[in-house]
Amino acid sequence: MSDFLGPVETSAETSGSYRRQDQTAVTFSNPAAAQYYVDGRTIPNVTFDAGPSWSGLMPISANPKESRKLFFWFWPTNNVSNARDLIFWTNGGPGCSSLEGFLQENGPISWSWGQAAPTPNPWAWTNLSNVVYVEQPVGTGFSQGTPDISNDDELAAEVFGFMEQFLEVFDELKGSNFYVTGESVHVPYIANYIYEHPTLDINLKGIWIADPSLSYGVVQQEIPALRFVQNNQNLFPFNSTFMAQLQNISDACGYTDYLENYVTYPPNGTLPLPPATNGTFTVTPECRLHSPIQRAVTLINPAFDVYRVSDTWPVPWSVLGFPRSTQEFIYFNRFVQDAIHAPHMTWTDCSTESVYINATTGRPGSDTSIPSTLSVLPDVIEKSERVVIAHGLADFILVAEGTRIAIQNMTWGGAQGFQTPIEPETFTVKDMGVYGHTHTERGLTYVEFYYSGHMTPQFVPWAVYQTVAYLLGKQPSPSL
Repeated sequence: MSDFLGPVETSAETSGSYRRQDQTAVTFSNPAAAQYYVDGRTIPNVTFDAGPSWSGLMPISANPKESRKLFFWFWPTNNVSNARDLIFWTNGGPGCSSLEGFLQENGPISWSWGQAAPTPNPWAWTNLSNVVYVEQPVGTGFSQGTPDISNDDELAAEVFGFMEQFLEVFDELKGSNFYVTGESVHVPYIANYIYEHPTLDINLKGIWIADPSLSYGVVQQEIPALRFVQNNQNLFPFNSTFMAQLQNISDACGYTDYLENYVTYPPNGTLPLPPATNGTFTVTPECRLHSPIQRAVTLINPAFDVYRVSDTWPVPWSVLGFPRSTQEFIYFNRFVQDAIHAPHMTWTDCSTESVYINATTGRPGSDTSIPSTLSVLPDVIEKSERVVIAHGLADFILVAEGTRIAIQNMTWGGAQGFQTPIEPETFTVKDMGVYGHTHTERGLTYVEFYYSGHMTPQFVPWAVYQTVAYLLGKQPSPSL
């Protein structure tokens, strides 16, 4: 196991300068940076030197009266050869904290489900790049201010403003190769905004997004739901009567026909909405499959987790209280708040209030963005060196086959969808063998992981690590 985990790199502070494992110093000349410094030897509950980092609240504009501030935690790479690369990480939700990604997915400190205490993470993305974790939009995690956005273009403008202020404080990061990464919905909109506003002193090269919301719910949940159950019957052991009911719904609402006739390589044209929507983007009540399946499987598996369907009893606890509150305490509600310059408040992994408003009434609302495959993502792919979409095959909150449908209905680089099929068993992990499927065309790489649910860097960090190294141009293919 120690050979598999590999060496764990740490950093140390010496004589007032902060040094990587290779003894190169990490310094920032702007005196304002000092207020954000976190000593990696004194992070509560962490029994090893995690190395230097910087965290706190950063306003989203230069206005001295700006009340909207995003919380960030910046970690420098432990390898000086990667010092000109900067990864931006965000979780999705919307309104879910990026500190989840830091602590339980790809940060240098790992305190994942069921772990008694934090440990060094051998697959930390800081091995490959500098990484900044940002809690966004306003209303998420420790971030401060009153939500005032109604779509993800406005969300991206907040992030852009944050990055302007961040780069003024951490001036040495200006001109870095920049990569926007994360889970769920926001990543393409952030990248698109940066491409459309080239004043940010950063060199955006591409994006990486896992288990994303790319299209409407009918596409990524309802249409593929029954086939997902059929392909995983050992985890969805429904009786024949209920399976027949599900099949009848799938047939009557056009899902069965859709999968058999419309999803082709290459596509035969724009993919229509199924009859279940009656020409709108909302599924009619009698055509809902995803929620009834989830309710039914929970009856026979009380530990069922929509984020990773292979979970069974006992339920693993999480120090962040996500996805279930079975823990003794929530880590970021303890005295760690002082250590990372966070405001004293009750932190939650995902906001219980909407982070969007209704633009007409000003009251809490929902995201009005057009799905990214039908709006901003094609342009982002064409402007990027590499774009990676990854998906865990054990995720049921967003189904991998639905992501395939969304890709086949997207036009980029002069063509619609992938022109040739995604071949099985084409993604391999070094020393482990076949670990899923992958396909690349016209600047877009799609990867599906075995063993993984929604949070791919948490469940299969060794496999994800390869795809991020590929994104950064550090290996020629996502497979090894």
